[in-house]
Amino acid sequence: MNLVDTPKKTFALTTPLYYVNDVPHVGSAYTTMAADVVSRFQKLLGNQVLLITGTDEHGQKIQRSAESLGKAPQQFCDEIVPSFMSLWELLNIQYDRFSRTTAPRHAVIVKEFFQRLWEAGDIYLGQQKGWYCVSCEEFKEERELLEGHRCPIHTNKEVEWRDEQNYFFRLSKYQTQLEELYKSQPDFIQPESRRNEVLSFINQGLQDFSISRVNLEWGFPVPVDPKHTLYVWFDALLAYLTALLEPEAEPTLANALETWWPINLHLIGKDILRFHAISWPAMLFSAGLPLPERLFVHGFLTKDGHKMGKSQGNTLDPVALVHSYGSDAVRYYFLKEIEFGKDGDFNEVRFINVLNADLANDLGNLLNRTLNMVKKYCAGDGLAIANEAINDQNPLKSIGLGLGDKVKQAYQALAFNQACEATLMLVRTSNKFIDEQAPWSLYKQGKQQEVEIVLYAVLESVRLAAYLLSPVIPNISTAIYQQLGFGIDFNDPINTAMLAPFTTHAHWGILTSEQSLGKPQPVFKRIEIAKND
Repeated sequence: MNLVDTPKKTFALTTPLYYVNDVPHVGSAYTTMAADVVSRFQKLLGNQVLLITGTDEHGQKIQRSAESLGKAPQQFCDEIVPSFMSLWELLNIQYDRFSRTTAPRHAVIVKEFFQRLWEAGDIYLGQQKGWYCVSCEEFKEERELLEGHRCPIHTNKEVEWRDEQNYFFRLSKYQTQLEELYKSQPDFIQPESRRNEVLSFINQGLQDFSISRVNLEWGFPVPVDPKHTLYVWFDALLAYLTALLEPEAEPTLANALETWWPINLHLIGKDILRFHAISWPAMLFSAGLPLPERLFVHGFLTKDGHKMGKSQGNTLDPVALVHSYGSDAVRYYFLKEIEFGKDGDFNEVRFINVLNADLANDLGNLLNRTLNMVKKYCAGDGLAIANEAINDQNPLKSIGLGLGDKVKQAYQALAFNQACEATLMLVRTSNKFIDEQAPWSLYKQGKQQEVEIVLYAVLESVRLAAYLLSPVIPNISTAIYQQLGFGIDFNDPINTAMLAPFTTHAHWGILTSEQSLGKPQPVFKRIEIAKND
C-alpha cells in the first residue's frame, strides 16, 4: 500500500463541549488527549487540521452551581473555563478553536439555525411531562430509572418531575431518514456496539423532544417566544458550527459552513451518545445541512476497578497526575493501555509499571545503550554505513518495512493501543536483537562492518518507533529525534509539516552516514514506586 497522501485536504474534529459545572475531570482529559493524537496524526498525513474543543455553559445545572456559591452564572463560567484551557496546555494538547456557548457570536448562529427549523415546521409548542435529570440536562423515560427515581448515569441523583409548556423538535418526523442513514453508512457510529445501541433505541420509536425550558434564566431566549429559554443541548450542539467561523468572519451559517463543514469526526463519551447520534443528525436534516462523517464513542474510566466520584472519594485529578509524571506519561498510559471505544481502568501501580517497562526500559534504555556503543566502537562518534548495507532479511528491517503502513491503519481506525503495541514490538525485538548479535563481541573480533550494521539497524528502529509514536508522546519522540541528529520538534507545527505527507519518515532506512548523533541522555526517567513505611 502506498503511504503517500498527496492531495492536501481539510480534516475537522471535535471533542464534546464540556459542561462547566466544575473543573475538568480525567474523563474530559481522556477524550481530548485522543483528539490531539488524531489531530497530530492527520497533520503527519499532510492534511490541514482543525481541532475544536470548548465548553457548554448554559442550563439549570450551571445556574444552580453558581447560585450555591453566590455568583452570577457568567462569572462562575468565566472562572471555570480557564481550568480547561490550563489542563489542555499541561497535556500538550494543540487545539485550534475553543468554542464557548456564552460567546456573542454563538448566539447569532443559534438564532439563525433555530429559524431554519422553525420555517421547516419542525418546532411547535406542547406540554412536557416527565422525569428530568438536572445533571444530564435530559428527560428520562420511566423504564430507564433506577430504584428511588435515580438517574442511571448519576446514580446518586434523584430525577425531578416536570409538567410544563415547552417547545418541541419533531424528531419523530426523521425516524425513517435516520434508519436509512445508519443502514447506508454503517461506519457513521463507531464502534459497532454503540451503533447497535442506537439501532435498538430507535426501533422502539422516536419521540419528539423538548428544546426549551420555562422558569430558567441562564440561556438564550427562544427567538419566537422570549418567555422560554432554549434547552441546553439544542444550544450546545450548535457550538460545533460556531467554532468553524474564521476569527474575523461575520457570524452567519454560510460563513461557518464555508471551509470546514462537514466535520470529519466527533469524539464523545457514551453518556452523550443519543444527543449526537440521533438528535444532532435529525436537526441537521431539518436545516438541510450535510451530516458529519463519523461519530466515535468511547467508554467510561474507572479507578482501581471502581466508578470514580467525589462521593466515593476516589477521584483522579488529571492536573496532579501530569505534575507528578509528565504529559507524555499520562497520554501514553491512557491511549496505549485502554482500547479506545471500551471502558478502561486506572491503577497507579500498573501505570508506573507500564511506563517503566515501555518508555524507560524498552525504548529509552535501548536508545542510550546503542548510542553509547556507537561512541565506543565507531570512529568519529558516527556510523560509516547506511541503509543500503542492510539486506531485507535483517529481522529489524523486515519488521520496519511494513510497520508504517500497519500503524497508519491503526491510527485511522482510532485503534491507538494497536498503533502503540505494534511499534513497541519493533522496540522489544530490537532489544532482543542487540543482545543476540552482541556487537561488543563482534568489535573484539575486528568485525567493524558487522558492528555498524547491528547498531544502524537498532538506531533506525528506535527512530522509526519515535516517529510512529509521536502523536502519542511528542516530547519523548522529539528528544529521540534530536539525539539521532534530526533538528525536528514534534510540537512545532512548522517542523511537523516538513515531515508530511507520512512518506520518508514512516519508512525504514533514513539514517545516513552523515548523521551527527548526539550524546546519550534519558528520554524518560524510570519512576520509583513509593514504599510504605
